[in-house]
Formats: sequence, structure tokens, C-alpha cells
Amino acid sequence: MFSFQNLQVWHESRCLVTRVYRLVGQLPIEERFALSDQLRRAVVSIPTNIAEGTSRFSDKEKAHFIEIAYGSLCEVYSLLVTARDLDYITDENLDDQHVQIEAVGRMLCKLRSEYLSR
Repeated sequence: MFSFQNLQVWHESRCLVTRVYRLVGQLPIEERFALSDQLRRAVVSIPTNIAEGTSRFSDKEKAHFIEIAYGSLCEVYSLLVTARDLDYITDENLDDQHVQIEAVGRMLCKLRSEYLSR
């Protein structure tokens, strides 16, 4: 078992991937290679960077990858707001995702702080 598999933030970010993928499936077909693709890449990068970062040897490097994951999380939220602005998703859809995004964001900030305080 890899160390990242023990992290709640990794599990929660995987849940976010599933949720966003399901939501992306509701977007218009013309968005398949634009907004949809960007959302998928950004959301998948969150657990991926957590996994990659925790495999690093130095805490500074670990913190750096957690920062990248946090940036991808913010990108996902921004893209979801855009989808809502374009009436591709509802306010309720955005609010539902926002709750999960905030939870993952708090966990990422805590993990980053832990690495930087060692």
C-alpha cells in the first residue's frame, strides 16, 4: 500500500473526480473538447498530484505538489462557475460541488502546513 492511500484527502479528491465526471456528462456535446476536457484534466490532476507529491522524499517537494493539487482544485471551481454562467449546470449543481471542493481545499491546506512545519 502506498502512503497516499492512507490520506483522507486523496479519497475525497477521488470522490470529487467521480462527481465532476458525472456532471461533465451533462454538458452539451459541443463542449466535449473544450470545457469538458479542461474540467476532466484539472479534476484528475488533484488526486494525481497528491499521490505524486507524497512519494517525494523532501517535505518541501511534498508541499509543492500539494500546492499544485490546490491550484487544480481552484481551476475546477472556476471552470464549474463558467459552466454555470453558460447555463450548462444549475446553481444547485455548483453548490453541491462547492461543498466537496471546500472540504478538499481545507484538507490540502492542512496537509501542506504539516509538511512545511516539519
